[in-house]
Amino acid sequence: MLIGILYLFLTFVVCFILVHLIKLAYIGLLSTRKKPEPPKEKVAPPPPKPEPVYYIVEKKRSRKSTYSEPKEIKFKK
Repeated sequence: MLIGILYLFLTFVVCFILVHLIKLAYIGLLSTRKKPEPPKEKVAPPPPKPEPVYYIVEKKRSRKSTYSEPKEIKFKK
């Protein structure tokens, strides 16, 4: 019985080592291949950013609604 457990353990260790050696060999094979260079394309300049829009909300003095509708304000350079 003891010899069977020993053989089982040795089989597991040998299989474990073989699987990892095959994985490492495959990784090494992939690293030796030359990677193709990606085609160089002309990059268009990014579109200009839109001007920021700010909203100002004024507080009303009536009791129904405490705030007024937002007013759009644009700043130009």
